[in-house]
Amino acid sequence: MNVATSISVEQIRKEFPVLHQQVNGKPLIYFDNAATSQTPECVTNALVHYYQNDNANIHRGIHTLAERATTAFEDTRKAAQRFINAGEAEEIIFTKGTTEGINLVAQAYARKFLKAEDEIIISGMEHHSNIVPWQLVCEQTGALLKVVPVQPNGEILLEDFDQLLTDKTRLVSVVYISNSLGTVNPVAEIISRAHAAGAVAMVDGAQAAPHHQIDVQELDCDFLAFSGHKMYGPTGVGVLYGKRALLESMDPYQGGGEMIRDVSFEKTTYNDIPYKFEAGTPNIADVVAFKAAIEFIEGIGFEFLHQQEMALLQRGKERLYGIDGFRPIGTAANKTSVISFLIDGVHPFDLGMLLDARGIAVRTGHHCTQPLMDHFQIDGTVRASFAVYNTVEEIDTFAEALSEIVKKFRS
Repeated sequence: MNVATSISVEQIRKEFPVLHQQVNGKPLIYFDNAATSQTPECVTNALVHYYQNDNANIHRGIHTLAERATTAFEDTRKAAQRFINAGEAEEIIFTKGTTEGINLVAQAYARKFLKAEDEIIISGMEHHSNIVPWQLVCEQTGALLKVVPVQPNGEILLEDFDQLLTDKTRLVSVVYISNSLGTVNPVAEIISRAHAAGAVAMVDGAQAAPHHQIDVQELDCDFLAFSGHKMYGPTGVGVLYGKRALLESMDPYQGGGEMIRDVSFEKTTYNDIPYKFEAGTPNIADVVAFKAAIEFIEGIGFEFLHQQEMALLQRGKERLYGIDGFRPIGTAANKTSVISFLIDGVHPFDLGMLLDARGIAVRTGHHCTQPLMDHFQIDGTVRASFAVYNTVEEIDTFAEALSEIVKKFRS
């Protein structure tokens, strides 16, 4: 696979001032994109523009600033609808991020409709945010949580999923792309099989949104959650997509302003979707700026994104896998631009600190997937995750630095 031309990547890198700095006397190499991607100037400019020109509360004001802020806020909703091809803008709910989106579904849908001995299925590679909310629902309702096992290469098998599906399965919630392993799961087939069993299907799209073109109508998922800060956008903003009929059947997640139609001390009636689930003053500025992040990705195009990230992944495999003691964790045939690994005899935290001393930012630990680490019988990994602005030269520098660190440990 050919690497995207350096001039194209260099043009993209110019949009990210944070990348052009030194850390510990070395040029920054940022390989922690699965945790949080960096933010281009178009996004920060949109944020500053809002605060300097349009700062006002939304939906209820009739003055000019309130109307401009409301329009900008709702324009982002339309952009998010387009980005995932939702059927209508009302199916887009703004949240703090993927975690809140999953919790909203857990409490407003699952807690309401599930009962004792109903079953929820997740996979063994889920982020804590797609485990703990369902454990809470099980404690609240008496439902049972079932887990699809992870294979040694970091994949889940559809045969194993099928064995867990029963006539008591009411909800399936799986990650599209593993944040720890980079594994791309067969979510379309999982959704189809869940529906055939009469279950509702939710997708954790946090890692997929910046890497893959998502079409919720084609996937036919019932719910999808993703976060802005993993797709070149601001922190503190995310999206929950839900099919209209399901959203309308759910009770509000929080009470307060905006989510009401009429309030008296005797009774409150609720607003229409999506506002029923957006109580209080939202994170207006970051939602407005999130539109610029969506347009940034659309401007690059997923074909270019995929080509560049897969080329970086391939280069990483070529340069890293031969290092003494290198042990990759997660070698699925279908994966995205994440390399998680261990070096025999060296603690991940030590590697992380020594790499940081050379200006290289990686993530160490269990990556909020502690049950997955337990499955592999390890405490954690070093995770290098790549984005469209990363370069082959950075991969090479990383490999050379890691090799030198390992040699010092071996000497």
